[in-house]
Amino acid sequence: MPYSAVPYCGPAAVPAGFWAAWNLDPWLLAGLGGLIAVHVAVYGRPGATWGWPAAAFGRQRRPGGGRNHSTFTAAWLVLVVAFVSPLCALSAALFSARVAHHLLLVGLAAPLLVIAWRGLFARLVSGRRLVPMAALHVALFWFWHAPAPYAAALASVGTYWVMELSLFFSALLFWTAALDRRTSTAAFAPVVIGVMAQMGVIGALLVFAGQPLYAAHATTTWPWGLTPLADQQLAGLIMWVPGALPYLVLLLARVHRLLAQQEEELARQPNLPLRSDAPVVRATGRMPRGVSRR
Repeated sequence: MPYSAVPYCGPAAVPAGFWAAWNLDPWLLAGLGGLIAVHVAVYGRPGATWGWPAAAFGRQRRPGGGRNHSTFTAAWLVLVVAFVSPLCALSAALFSARVAHHLLLVGLAAPLLVIAWRGLFARLVSGRRLVPMAALHVALFWFWHAPAPYAAALASVGTYWVMELSLFFSALLFWTAALDRRTSTAAFAPVVIGVMAQMGVIGALLVFAGQPLYAAHATTTWPWGLTPLADQQLAGLIMWVPGALPYLVLLLARVHRLLAQQEEELARQPNLPLRSDAPVVRATGRMPRGVSRR
């Protein structure tokens, strides 16, 4: 199948003009500006967590909104890097850049935006929906990195945005459920480990495929000194290791929080003896404050 259509990000970037290949699509810039407008409306003044959505969601204003600004700014800047910077044009040339682009969306921009707007997203999905949200997130990730759907996304601007938005919004739903503190550990641990593992599986399939799978990059990788197969293997390595890191961080943060909660509960019982081989002692290497050793 010939790939004469120009992808959304423009012609495949080449080294000579890479730093000039910024994407200044007015609709994209308007969308990014709209995100700022929503954030200002919701968290526009220090001490205001809820603005106009308060009545719609049945919530009251409460202090602490100011600390969401830095997290939102980080999420917004990640979106700018993914869609406006020359990385967008590079992703039309290299499949490895496309994978990096998608990982920025689902593994960095999505969780940062969920943290910044946690109260808003929490009204859409709770931790009880973690399993279906994870399944949706994984299914869409596999689907859009299969050769045929991926080729269709590069050949059509409309399909491209279906790919990008479905990946991003499924990641928002997954991270909202995963970051819900009400999610039980019994459900949380295997789901997050499963999502992390599937990144490794996709990465291994790309690394060990033995032949190029993405015809759209059959000629676009050569100016960058990469064969299509080498580019595909690099994409697999990116997905295999960096792609799993956000989920590993999420898992370790949950373990740390559980240990801290256990230590706090034990500290509130100063006369309770504690075995030296208790989990919190083994994990931290010290006895909780106010707890005697048995």
